Amino acid sequence: MSSRFHAASRPHRRFHAMLASSCLMPMLSLATGVAQAQQQSTTLPTIVVSPTGLATPVDQIASSVTVISAADIERDQRRTVGDALTMVPGLNVVRTGGSGGLTSVFMRGTNSNHVKVLIDGIDAGDPSKPSGAYDFANLLTADIERIEVLRGPQSGLYGSDAIGGVISITTKRGQGPAKLTGMVEGGSFGTFNQTARAAGSDGNFDYAFNVAHYRSTEVAVTPLDLLAPGQKRNNDIYDNLSYSTKLGLQASDDLAFNFVGRYTDAHKGFTGDDSSHWPNSFPEVLQSTTASRDLLTRSEAVWSPLDGRFKSTLGVSYSNLWNRTNNPNPDYPISYTSYGVGPATFYRGERTKVDWNGVVDAGYGQKIVLGAERQDDKIHTDSVGGYDLLGNYQQSMTTASTGDSAGFVELQSAFTNNFFLVSNVRYDDNDSFGGHTTWRVAPTFILPLTETKLKATYGTGFKAPTLMQLYVNTPYTIANPALRPETSKGFDVGFEQPLFHNRVSFGATYFNNEIENLIENSVVSGQWTYDNVGLAKTYGVESFVALQATETLRFRADYTYTQTRDEKTGQRLRRRPDNKVTLAAIWNPIERAMVSASIVHTSSWLDYDRFGTALLDAPAFTTVNLAANYTIDQHVTVFGRIDNLFDKTYEVPVGFLQPGIGVFAGVRLTN
Repeated sequence: MSSRFHAASRPHRRFHAMLASSCLMPMLSLATGVAQAQQQSTTLPTIVVSPTGLATPVDQIASSVTVISAADIERDQRRTVGDALTMVPGLNVVRTGGSGGLTSVFMRGTNSNHVKVLIDGIDAGDPSKPSGAYDFANLLTADIERIEVLRGPQSGLYGSDAIGGVISITTKRGQGPAKLTGMVEGGSFGTFNQTARAAGSDGNFDYAFNVAHYRSTEVAVTPLDLLAPGQKRNNDIYDNLSYSTKLGLQASDDLAFNFVGRYTDAHKGFTGDDSSHWPNSFPEVLQSTTASRDLLTRSEAVWSPLDGRFKSTLGVSYSNLWNRTNNPNPDYPISYTSYGVGPATFYRGERTKVDWNGVVDAGYGQKIVLGAERQDDKIHTDSVGGYDLLGNYQQSMTTASTGDSAGFVELQSAFTNNFFLVSNVRYDDNDSFGGHTTWRVAPTFILPLTETKLKATYGTGFKAPTLMQLYVNTPYTIANPALRPETSKGFDVGFEQPLFHNRVSFGATYFNNEIENLIENSVVSGQWTYDNVGLAKTYGVESFVALQATETLRFRADYTYTQTRDEKTGQRLRRRPDNKVTLAAIWNPIERAMVSASIVHTSSWLDYDRFGTALLDAPAFTTVNLAANYTIDQHVTVFGRIDNLFDKTYEVPVGFLQPGIGVFAGVRLTN
């Protein structure tokens, strides 16, 4: 495997030169007219919720936040949230092969489990996964109204898991007369995609019901050069059936009730790895299968007396994430010295959360947010075990649980029309690791004459080890009950400059994070386990330029420069590319038609080979996507897209092929 790519190295870089180039590259893109869409100057200011917990104009927010709307998703025809996130600066999306593969998001060089994921206010992290991170593999976009990507430390408001940032996803709410919408799409890789939606409102009641089905059957993931001589490659198979509902009742002028529910039943056939001849490993001959059943629910009561000057929200969330994997290959360590077909592995994670927050409009530009919450996590798994006195592996069921109680307060201040400050502090009392205090400050100042936005944030963070890392042993990994919580501090500082009534804008932000007691995999006495590595640092620059060239043509470019380092080993952190460039253009040649193009360039990054035996510098790659749609009338829209236009062959992560050129087309019908 190591011969496929160059062995890992740490080339010398001059950071100040890269800092300068990170600011200049988007400007060069502006000169050449290559970039993504910026809202026209006639549109209203973008409103965001995730940075403060309150609906706030983005111009008043110091945090770096990217908003992806339902219109953006529909225009670019992104069918999974993981695909929709690939254009966001500061993010590296890693998916093991095609649709349904494990999908992780690394934000500003932090770990994938340092990103808190909220779906309609539900903390979607999976307690039954070793890292506890949310897997975006099965999250389709059919019912999504909005995605807010909030970068930088956010533990002062959101608690554990928000060291790197927050991704907040909001689904569509029904409004107006009953509306039925259906979509059918097909294309390359045996892809068949269908969605149906019924939504509307009647008096004080609103409703939305959604169902989506996605299937692909011919996705080549395993590189041919990894197969044993004469071995046949098995293409991945994926099937996803998702249901969701969103209900709202305005019981009185002051009182409202909301409910959201989401259920996903997904199945995937994939090629696992045979490590029975370690350190020599090969892709397995027979295809393994995994089934996932995820349930997410949330109920809310919202009380808004005093003409809205006080708002109280009481919510209860519950998630149940179930996974079962079956491997028919005879490579399971059934004893110290022999291998055979092992039992199916089963994991289930449950999370229950009760939360309250109150918002007080204190006047004089001051708003106070108070909050309290209790979260309980539990895991069930039969994949725990050990070897008996005769050396035979004994599998057993285990259950483990933990919880966290927390309270926070936030002050959002508008001192003048151009000076804003958000500050918060939070205290978490973890059942296993005691009390931790985190905080954050974020000032914004807008220069009156030039409308230049100057912004800065500083925040601290904390993340407790997961139940899997602490207590669950498998044939391949040993738990470590001596793990300590991760803690962090981070800051960013930057500017944004609009010109010509927002027809042109550009900006740059420098970020810096330090994470102590970072939890990583390590080898102790020949066995994989988890360990606190000491100190990890990440830093870099995000920059952008946007241009409204004409009333029908828009461009945007983003460039992210990221450096990471494990201070104990001096190595870069894995799966964090140094450079990422995204370019996009949107064109409305006529009122009913829209065309979009996007380019993503990712530079080399450090990664293990597929079998975890060698560190490699993975090759850089560039992909180009095109999408177009045409509205025939108010009831019918036809659309199509080409992914990976130039059929680039590349692996993300190393050892997992991404799909080649794909052509897709479909029709959307509305009553």
